[in-house]
Amino acid sequence: MSGGGLLVAGTTSDAGKSVVTAGICRWLVRQGVKVAPFKGQNMSLNSFVTREGAEIGRAQAMQAQAARVEPSALMNPVLLKPGSDRSSQVVLMGRPVGELSARGYHGGRQAALLDTVVGCLEELRGSYDAVICEGAGSPAEINLRRTDIVNMGIARAARLPVLVVGDIDRGGVFASFFGTTALLAPEDQELLAGYLVNKFRGDVSLLEPGLDMLKDLTGRATYGVLPFQHGLGIDEEDGLRVSLRGSVRESQTTAPVGEDVLRVAVCAVPLMSNFTDVDALAAEPGVVVRFVDRAEELVDADLVVLPGTRGTVKALQWLRERGLADALVRRAAGGRPVLGICGGFQVLGERIEDDVESRAGAVDGLGLLPVRVRFEREKTLARPVGKALGEHVEGYEIHHGVAEVKGGEVFISDDRGHSLDGCRVGSVWGTHWHGSLEADGFRRAFLREVAAAAGRRFVPAPDTSFGALREEQLDRLGDLIEEHADTDALWRLIESGAPSGLPFIPPGAPA
Repeated sequence: MSGGGLLVAGTTSDAGKSVVTAGICRWLVRQGVKVAPFKGQNMSLNSFVTREGAEIGRAQAMQAQAARVEPSALMNPVLLKPGSDRSSQVVLMGRPVGELSARGYHGGRQAALLDTVVGCLEELRGSYDAVICEGAGSPAEINLRRTDIVNMGIARAARLPVLVVGDIDRGGVFASFFGTTALLAPEDQELLAGYLVNKFRGDVSLLEPGLDMLKDLTGRATYGVLPFQHGLGIDEEDGLRVSLRGSVRESQTTAPVGEDVLRVAVCAVPLMSNFTDVDALAAEPGVVVRFVDRAEELVDADLVVLPGTRGTVKALQWLRERGLADALVRRAAGGRPVLGICGGFQVLGERIEDDVESRAGAVDGLGLLPVRVRFEREKTLARPVGKALGEHVEGYEIHHGVAEVKGGEVFISDDRGHSLDGCRVGSVWGTHWHGSLEADGFRRAFLREVAAAAGRRFVPAPDTSFGALREEQLDRLGDLIEEHADTDALWRLIESGAPSGLPFIPPGAPA
C-alpha cells in the first residue's frame, strides 16, 4: 500500500513552498513519521550531488535533511538549469541529457516525462509513510497546464491533495487564493483542499473574518497562518540571499569575537549557481557578506569570492565589462584575498577552452592562478573528501570544466599531501568543491588566513557549528508548522486525501 502524500503549491513563485515543505517534513519526522520530500521538476541553479552521484535541486537536499533522510535522485527526477533566458540544461534522474529551449521542452519533452515523475513518486510512497511534494510557480499557469508534471499534473496523476501557500506579506493573498482556485479545471479543483497563509505580521484575529469569507466563497478551509520570521530562506532555488544571516548587499551579523569584522564581497556574476556556498561565511560572528556588481564595491572588502556559474565565459566577459576583472587583478597583486569556487575558480585561471557550455573556444582567463580549463561534455558529479589548511574538508563537485593545475601551492589534498583539487598562489585560492566552507575547522583556518592577509584583527568564533545552525533552522521550520498550522487537519489530508464534495468555483479552465 502506498504511503500518504500532499502537494504544497503556491499562489506565486517564492510564496514559501520550499520552506513550508521542509517544515512539514521536520514536523512529521519529529512525530515518528517516516517522510520524504519530492519535487517532480525543479528549475534552479542551486543544486547538490547525492551520495550515488546524482544532481538534484539543493532545496530538495535541504528538505531531505529536514526529513532526516539521505537525498536521492527520486526526490527530484527533473532538474532544469538555465543557461539563458530561452534554454536550460535538462538533468534527468541526476544526469544531464542535453540542452533544450523552453519551447522545445514545453512543446513535448515535458509531457513525455510524466510517467518518470509519477514512477519516482510512487517508488517513494512505497518506501515512506508520507511524501510531501513541492509544486513550482503557480498551479494556475493555464498556458502550461497541458504539459504540467509538477503541479496539478502530478496531483491528478497521483491523486494528491493540494495545499496552496500564499505570501500575505506581498498583499492580495485573498484574491490570489480565490483566483488560483477559480482558474483550475473541475477535476483539479477536486484536489485543492485548502490554503495556508505565510509571512503574516500582526494580530491574527484581524485576519480571521477574511478567512471565514474565503471559506464561504470557496468551501475550503485555511490550514494555518504562519507568522513572518527572519532568516528562514534556507537553500533557496534562485532567490538571491544569504540564507542564514543576511541578504543582498546587507548582512546582519552577531558581534565579532576579535576586534574587527571581516567584510566579504561576493561577485554577483551572471547565471550564478550554488551561491549557498557563502552561507557558512555569513553564519560566522563578525563576518559581513554582501553581493556586489561594481568594482568600487571591492575596495573595502577583506575577501572577494567568485562563486559558481552556469556560464563561465559569460561571467568572465561580465567581470571585464564592469571593471571587476581589473579590480581583481589589482587585489591579487596587492596580496589581498580572493577565493574562486567552481566557475569562479575557472575564471581565475590562465586559459579556458570551451566548446561545450558557451562554445566560445579558447578564451583567456584572469591569469591569477596557473590553471588551464578544458570543458568536457561529460559532467563531473562527485562527493569528495580531503584536507585543506591542515583540516578535514568535504564538498561536492558539479562542473563540465576539467582543470589542469600547472603550479602554485596545493590547496586541497589527500592524507598523503597529494593534490586533489584547486591550488593557491599567495592570497588567491581556487577550488571546484562546493560546500567546503561548511566544514567548521577548515572554515576557521581559512578565515584566519584571510584576516592575516587583510590585516584585520578578526578572530573566528571557536564554537560556530554550521551543521548545528542548520539543524536549529530546520527545527524552527518544524515549530512554525506545529505551532501555527492545524496539524490534525494536515495529517488527515496526508493520510486520506482531499475532502469529498469540494465545490467547483467558476469559471474554471479547460481540463
